[in-house]
Amino acid sequence: MSILINITIVFLLVFMNGFFVAAEFAVVKVRKSRIETLVLEGNRNAKHTLKVVSDLNSYLSACQLGITLASLGLGWVGEPAIAAIFEPLFRLFDLSEVTIHSISFIIAFTIITAFHIVLGELVPKSLAIISSEKIAMYTSSPLILFYKLTYPVMWAFNHTTNAILKLFGYNIVDDHEVAHTDEEIKILVEESYKHGLIDKTELTFVDNIFDFSEKTVKEIMIPRTDMACIFLEDSFEESIAFTLEEQLTRYPVCRDSKDNIIGFIHIKDLYKQKIEGNNQNMEGIIREIKFVPESLSISELLKIFKKERVQMAIIIDEYGGTAGLVTIEDILEEIVGEIQDEFDEEGEEIKKTEDGSYIVDGKILIEDISELINIEIHSENIDTIGGWIYSQLKSHPQVNEKVSYEDYEFIILKCDRKRIRKILIKKIVKDIVS
Repeated sequence: MSILINITIVFLLVFMNGFFVAAEFAVVKVRKSRIETLVLEGNRNAKHTLKVVSDLNSYLSACQLGITLASLGLGWVGEPAIAAIFEPLFRLFDLSEVTIHSISFIIAFTIITAFHIVLGELVPKSLAIISSEKIAMYTSSPLILFYKLTYPVMWAFNHTTNAILKLFGYNIVDDHEVAHTDEEIKILVEESYKHGLIDKTELTFVDNIFDFSEKTVKEIMIPRTDMACIFLEDSFEESIAFTLEEQLTRYPVCRDSKDNIIGFIHIKDLYKQKIEGNNQNMEGIIREIKFVPESLSISELLKIFKKERVQMAIIIDEYGGTAGLVTIEDILEEIVGEIQDEFDEEGEEIKKTEDGSYIVDGKILIEDISELINIEIHSENIDTIGGWIYSQLKSHPQVNEKVSYEDYEFIILKCDRKRIRKILIKKIVKDIVS
């Protein structure tokens, strides 16, 4: 009868060990945000689970205490109980008591270890990982009760642990307070994409958001040469004709040159003045414009746009000259990608031809071209491939003009006197003479 009681105790201890292992893995893996949602939906079990995941350090210590007690109990009760089953069998072989006890102990140790590892560790751990939410909900209430019953012991153990860690110079941080780094979040998002939990667009958004804080306005600005500006020296009718051609909403206003920008004009103000027949006082509709340094991050510029309720800023270089401009649309495109409105000319910035050559936009960054064709293009104070080619020429660019660099030819396909707009990048084929 005593053997049967001991065997029952063994199974209870294995179950106890499995319970605490399952609880430990489940509360660590379950998402707190999901539990908070279930609480809002009125799930009673979720309230207990939220209490546990909100104080992980304490309840994980309770799990460890439960696992330790169960393991010690198995060693104390389990091995003698199992050994007692085999000892009568070995006495039939006329073996010495020492031999019988040793063999029985080895068999009992093997069986208890197998039960402990398989049923007390591996199975509950796997179940908790597969169904963490459900397991966490089932185990939270008993775990809270166990924690309350053993609180004095837990308090003593936790304070002893913290004191030892402080002796080694470590600060105590709760597990749930440890934040993920940018790289860890990127890895999590990429894994979610690989397993089909998010789509390609969502993955791109997340990647762009992390790159967002690292970029400066210089990297996304519309270059000075591409800025569509209204000059005070032009007549009112010339300005109207210019806006009809450009199809934009806001225009910087310059006096003499683009280095002397005095504000901007909104298209609705310009056309309102035209309708009213007031064609003489253009300066009266000029609005104040924001000036920012080219080293400013785009995240900081976005804060300025939101705070001051503006949508355009002029970028100033280190010498105080105009480097370019940035609009709220340029910033938004860094997250969601290129936005085409009804007036934009649609076209690819990089297009690969059938022979392996590339047709690229002149405003593409040099570093992107270097990565594309796997060569290092050296440049100082020049950001775009069009600007770099311009710097290699001795005069104004001409269509079909070529610049050779390493194993590639850069052929101008489209340009004007001020800017190279389209370029053909072609690998130079070298003749091999036998």
